[in-house]
Amino acid sequence: MRIEGRDPRDTRWEDDEAVYRVSFWDRRVNVADEYEVRGADVDEVLGWARERAAAGGLAFTLWVLIDDDVRGLGLVRLAGVAGDPFAHPNDRGGNGPAGAAPAGD
Repeated sequence: MRIEGRDPRDTRWEDDEAVYRVSFWDRRVNVADEYEVRGADVDEVLGWARERAAAGGLAFTLWVLIDDDVRGLGLVRLAGVAGDPFAHPNDRGGNGPAGAAPAGD
């Protein structure tokens, strides 16, 4: 992790109504279950995703949805599985069945 001070005036806009996408990955059968979440903050969504993943023995990825005027809709990963969710966790540094981040993340 690298931390640097920044001048907050370097950004042009903010959005207090974030839209999130959450995918739950069942690696036992290579199936994804995906949701869009509105009207919540990131802590609420992350808590819900962690609880659901733990209850079902699933991994998850949490993204924020961005609408870019040039490239269209896109996702920025906030937490959870990075890369191919169905690859072996030790091969890609992914998280375990309950969505916990690997050591050092």
